[in-house]
Amino acid sequence: MLKDNIAVVAFNGISPLHLSVPCAVFGEDRRDAGVPQFKVVVCGVERGTLATSAGFSLTGLNDLGELEKAGIIIVPSWYDPNELPPQHLLRALRKAAERGAILVGLCLGSYVLAATGLLDGCRATTHWAWADDLASRYPLIEIDRDVLYVDEGTIITSAGGAAGIDCCLHILRNIHGAEVASRVARRLVVPPHRQGGQAQYIEQPLQSTPTVDRFAQALEWVQQNLDHPHSLDTLAARVFMSRRTFTRRFRQATGTTVGKWLLNQRLALAQRLLETTGKPVDQVARQAGFGSEISLRLHFNKILKISPTRYRKEFRGG
Repeated sequence: MLKDNIAVVAFNGISPLHLSVPCAVFGEDRRDAGVPQFKVVVCGVERGTLATSAGFSLTGLNDLGELEKAGIIIVPSWYDPNELPPQHLLRALRKAAERGAILVGLCLGSYVLAATGLLDGCRATTHWAWADDLASRYPLIEIDRDVLYVDEGTIITSAGGAAGIDCCLHILRNIHGAEVASRVARRLVVPPHRQGGQAQYIEQPLQSTPTVDRFAQALEWVQQNLDHPHSLDTLAARVFMSRRTFTRRFRQATGTTVGKWLLNQRLALAQRLLETTGKPVDQVARQAGFGSEISLRLHFNKILKISPTRYRKEFRGG
C-alpha cells in the first residue's frame, strides 16, 4: 500500500473550499519543483452528480471502491454534524483502517471519523465553533480545541478552513520531508509550518500599527538569526515593550509561547539543512541555534521521534 495513493471523499453539499484543500496540496503536478507526484482520486459517497454548497455540480467522480486502494483517505468536511454519515461510508473507512490506511478528517470531517468509533480514546480536533458539540456527542474522544491539527499516527484531524492546508502540509512533510513540504507551501503562498492554534482566530485580529510592524520585523529578524541566543527579555527589548506586553502580543500573533515558537523555527531550519546540505550534524545544530549536536539529537528524538542522522538518510534528496 502506497501513501502516495490518496482518496478524497466528496458528498452532496460539499464546500468547494474544503474539497480543494487536499486536491491543491496533493493533486497538482509539481515535479518541475522536485515534488513527487501523488495519485489523487475523488470518490463520491453517493453515485452520480453531486451538488456543492456554492451552487455548481460535480460529475465524473469515482465510487467508494477506490478507498480500498488508497494509503491515505481524506474526508475534507461534512455537510451537517446533525446527520450521521451513511453506513456504507463508515464500513469502508473501518476496513481501510484495518488494513493500515491513514484516515484524515479535515474540519467537520472529524465528525465522520468520530462516527466510525475509530477516534474513541484518541485526541482529535475540529473547527473551534463545533468543538464543544463534538465533545458532547462523542465523550470518549479527547477534544483539543486550540490546535490546528492532531496526529494520532494512523488517524489525523484538523481544525476548520485553512487549517486543512496546515494538516495536509504536515502529512506531506511526514512522507517526503520538510523541504518538499516547503516547496509546495511556497507554490501555495502559505507558511510551511504555521505556529499556534485556533485561539488566535477566535479573538479580534491585531490592529495595523507601527508597534505591530516593529513586532513583525523582530520575528522576521529572529528567523534569519536563529543561531543567536534569544530570550523573552531580549526580544521584548528589541521592540521596546515590557515583558508582559510582549508576551501578550506574541501569543496573539502566533498562538504560542516564545519558547515553543523558537524551538519550532529551529527544528524547521535543522530539517531543511539536513535535507539540502551535506554539513556535519554538529554544524547544523549550531546554525539552527541548538548549540550542540547532543541538544539537536535530544529535540529530534523527543519531537520528531527520529535521530538527525536517520532523518537525513530518509529525506535527503526527497
